[in-house]
Amino acid sequence: MTVVMRHRLERSQSIQVGLTQTFNFFSDAANLEALTPPFLKFRILTRFPIEMRSGTRIEYTLSLFGIPIRWRTRITEWMPGQRFVDEQEIGPFAFWRHTHEFWFHDKATTIRDVVEYSEPFGMLGQLAHGLFVKRMLDRIFDFRHDQIQSLLNNVAPVRVDAQRIKCK
Repeated sequence: MTVVMRHRLERSQSIQVGLTQTFNFFSDAANLEALTPPFLKFRILTRFPIEMRSGTRIEYTLSLFGIPIRWRTRITEWMPGQRFVDEQEIGPFAFWRHTHEFWFHDKATTIRDVVEYSEPFGMLGQLAHGLFVKRMLDRIFDFRHDQIQSLLNNVAPVRVDAQRIKCK
């Protein structure tokens, strides 16, 4: 019997940009390339424009250690202005679910990413997690954090939204 370990990565950050602008930025699949480190050679294969909604599938290609990998995700939950979830259908993980949450409070929008994942190949996958997968994901999300700070804080001046959406 193979035991599959599920891992969890959580990141949060606040930016001085309104909720609507922030959610709109993340709702545009074209911005995903800017949030992904160059070493992954990430490219979206799905034809633009991509209408983001529950059920939308997006195909990508990336390179891990020089090996090209195709990845397809599907939006499984879509709550405009609050959250969306993408789940891997085809890709390098045995399981991948990325929850994106947004809420506005005290003149800032908080962005929260929760990624639940597991590697394929049982114990070999667990060994890979300890050796490099966890560090690589930390590196990817560190880059993402910095890019969000740079790109979104320069989008427009702070607009105070009257709406206050709490994360569940």
